[in-house]
Amino acid sequence: AHPVIDNGPPKKNSGRGSGGGRGGGRNAEPPPMPMSSPLMGKKKKPFLGMAAPLGYVPGLGRGATGFTTRSDIGPARDANDPVDDRHAPPGQRTVGDKMKKNQEDDEEDLNDTNYDEFNGYAGSLFSSGPYEKDDEEADAIYAALDKRMDERRKERRELREKDEIEKYRMERPKIQQQFSDLKRKLSGMSDEEWLSIPEVGDARNKRQRNPRYEKLTPVPDSFFSKHLTTGDKHTTVDPLQGRAGGLSTLNLPGGLESPYPGGMTPGLMTPGTGELDMRKIGQARNTLMDMRLSQVSDSVSGQTVVDPKGYLTDLNSMIPTHGGDISDIKKARLLLKSVRETNPHHPPAWIASARLEEVTGKLQVARNLIMKGTEMCPKSEDVWLEAARLQPGDTAKAVVAQAVRHLPGSVRIYIRAAELETDVRAKKRVLRKALENVSKSVRLWKTAVELEEPEDARIMLSRAVECCPTSVELWLALARLETYENARRVLNKARENIPTDRHIWITAAKLEEANGNTQMVEKIVDRAITSLGANGVEINREQWIQDAEECDKAGSVATCQAVIRAVIGIGIEEEDCKHTWMEDAESCVSHGALECARAIYAHALQMFPSKKSVWLRAAYFEKNHGTRESLEALLQRAVAHCPKAEVLWLMGAKSKWLAEDVPAARSILALAFQANPNSEEIWLAAVKLESENNEYERARRLLAKARSSAPTARVFMKSVKLEWVLGNIEAAHELCTEALKHYEDFPKLWMMRGQIEEQSEHNEKAREAYNQGLKKCPHSMSLWLLLSRLEERVGQLTRARSILEKSRLKNPQSPDLWLESVRLEFRAGLKNIANTLMAKALQECPNSGILWAEAVFLEARPQRKTKSVDALKKCEHDPHVLLAVAKLFWSERKITKAREWFLRTVKIEPDLGDAWALFYKFEMQHGTEEQQEEVRKRCENAEPRHGELWCAESKHVLYWQKKIGEILTQVASKIKNTF
Repeated sequence: AHPVIDNGPPKKNSGRGSGGGRGGGRNAEPPPMPMSSPLMGKKKKPFLGMAAPLGYVPGLGRGATGFTTRSDIGPARDANDPVDDRHAPPGQRTVGDKMKKNQEDDEEDLNDTNYDEFNGYAGSLFSSGPYEKDDEEADAIYAALDKRMDERRKERRELREKDEIEKYRMERPKIQQQFSDLKRKLSGMSDEEWLSIPEVGDARNKRQRNPRYEKLTPVPDSFFSKHLTTGDKHTTVDPLQGRAGGLSTLNLPGGLESPYPGGMTPGLMTPGTGELDMRKIGQARNTLMDMRLSQVSDSVSGQTVVDPKGYLTDLNSMIPTHGGDISDIKKARLLLKSVRETNPHHPPAWIASARLEEVTGKLQVARNLIMKGTEMCPKSEDVWLEAARLQPGDTAKAVVAQAVRHLPGSVRIYIRAAELETDVRAKKRVLRKALENVSKSVRLWKTAVELEEPEDARIMLSRAVECCPTSVELWLALARLETYENARRVLNKARENIPTDRHIWITAAKLEEANGNTQMVEKIVDRAITSLGANGVEINREQWIQDAEECDKAGSVATCQAVIRAVIGIGIEEEDCKHTWMEDAESCVSHGALECARAIYAHALQMFPSKKSVWLRAAYFEKNHGTRESLEALLQRAVAHCPKAEVLWLMGAKSKWLAEDVPAARSILALAFQANPNSEEIWLAAVKLESENNEYERARRLLAKARSSAPTARVFMKSVKLEWVLGNIEAAHELCTEALKHYEDFPKLWMMRGQIEEQSEHNEKAREAYNQGLKKCPHSMSLWLLLSRLEERVGQLTRARSILEKSRLKNPQSPDLWLESVRLEFRAGLKNIANTLMAKALQECPNSGILWAEAVFLEARPQRKTKSVDALKKCEHDPHVLLAVAKLFWSERKITKAREWFLRTVKIEPDLGDAWALFYKFEMQHGTEEQQEEVRKRCENAEPRHGELWCAESKHVLYWQKKIGEILTQVASKIKNTF
């Protein structure tokens, strides 16, 4: 038993102290109350007699709650204290070890690992405390704040989430999206392509792949004849035959019964024999099938929807034409019915109801609904038009006639009435009747005029412009039909009625040009700009240029040029003029308006006569789109204004040379020498002109003069090349030695010296020349490649490999050297080493197009497509990668795709000769003669100079005089389809 604790006498003014309240026990005596006195009312505390606050525990603030007696167990405990059930059964105790375990589980995990610098601890620090009313209020306030803040950021967050989802979908598209383009292309597959698809391996097990089918054995005729007389009872002969129209023996001892009522087939027994007549059984079966076919017929058209020959039902007649669910259609029907009943004068409800029934195939219901709609909404144009659309021919005409009575001013109904008429005269009659009621409608006038002959149209248009004086189209149409003098009067009247439209002025200018008054065109356009500005019309430069382009396409060149001159400078700052005009000219060229572009260039040259870049652009425009005469005339003006621009002189000389006017070309170059003395470019152009025309002595003299007056490395190189190609090896060798004394750091001289030695089969001297050149020019890739190929040619594979390794050390991240190393191993038959080297090369040069192009064809055929996709990701616009993809499609016989990729390659890099050669080879195998000729012409215009295969032919000493077309044919003939 617990002893009763005595707390002693109560202290004065202690209130509910340590012995008071619930902590003092029930047996504690209350403190004696003092005698009442007059002062008691003054000292009384205001909270006495009031109810205790919610959750108040006496003495808790002072820690005075630990005095417990046995009598206090129960009511004196806190509501949250555990029940003392130590004597409960073992499985239900809440004290002892189990209680400790529960307390440990409830405790907060305040370990450092559970602490976050921004969010604090993962859980709530006060989750074990009581949840009171003020806690609830605080939580509500915080929740409201969170909601408010969330609404402020909601739009931004949703946009961000949407962008993230789109980005995620782009990076990781669904398999369905990845194959969508291939699915679309399945529609264009031929039968041969379909049949050539290899069979996919079956992943199912043997039992699933080879199911044991139900074995069906047909009953022989002897079975019937044997059991006819025995009296045995058989239920069915064969369930499948019963379904297919066969015969079943249904508990009859002596005969066969058809499964259809009234279908007893008499006389199956052969008379007098007691045996079955199998011919009559066949006839009975045919009779049953005919009965079935006659029952299944289309109630609408009266035609049988079953194919009697194959016993196949045409299911298309049973499939509804709508794509929705039946329950959705019922809901829609119910909703629309509700709309119609609540607001019967709402036209869209009737139209939607009719269309719903039309979609579900109930055309008559749709017609009835829309006709009821016309009764409820007789002033609705849309309802009448819908009714006319749903009704058949003559009924539709009656509906339209009724509509006209209700809406005599509706243009759309009159147009619909004219469309319903099949005869032209009837159409004219309807439209004339319409114009009597609605004379201000431009649409009706235009429709009516289109049906008339030119003379009648002119009369109608003259009336139309009176009724609709603000319609530009009607005025212009009338002007086109009138004679020159009348057209001028018409356009003048049009300008008076519509002073703010530019099209009338432009038409007037075109009219004057068409009648030979070109001097008036400029005046009309200038007056147009002034007049429109005076009437407050803003001159939109882009719109006027667009109008000029249309004039150009219509053949009105003078009008087009006048418009360009008038508006080209409007609204542009002076410093932006040149840049903007060049962009305008390119835009006109891309739209096919060449005269507009020519006018812009002419204006630009007039404003900037000393700008070399403008002259060059104009010259290239004339070269690509103009005639030789226009180009030469432009270049003559160009060199007069920019005499120091060598490229303009050279273009002029080349144009004369291509026209086989060699003396004129020489005279141009002579003038160029006067303007640019000792210019290397002009010296070399003069040498090329003489050598190409077989004037070798003159070329030699020019080169000797150039070496003495303007010695440069290129002049010496051209001198060596001339002697070499003419077969003067000794003279070439001497010139090369002399040149190397002055220009030993010019790698092309060392290359030529080595190649001359190689041609003379002096391999040691060639090796020495290359090595000396590499000491002077260690960063020349071509020298390293020539030396390695020389070693490979003489059988020194190890030395060639070491040379390439050394070159890669001295020139890191060089794709050409890596490519040669890979090819060296591949030519030696070491494909594994080649693949390893290629992987290293792509690590060092991940954006090299020539390496990726080679890597595609190092792979086995099944992996090439995947590799090409990787290549395109890394080098999307590299011509070598595009060329590799074109070759890949070519190897797969995808001709159209291959042609597209070849075109893309030569568009991106027209200077790549290999692309032109492969394209030409492709067209020779798969294209027409016109396509081959087009590729050849485009190649000759592009004048390619680079490419591995191209340079091997074009720079060969034997082919130095060959034209581009001849080189193209030769390179294409040497290409083998080994990829």
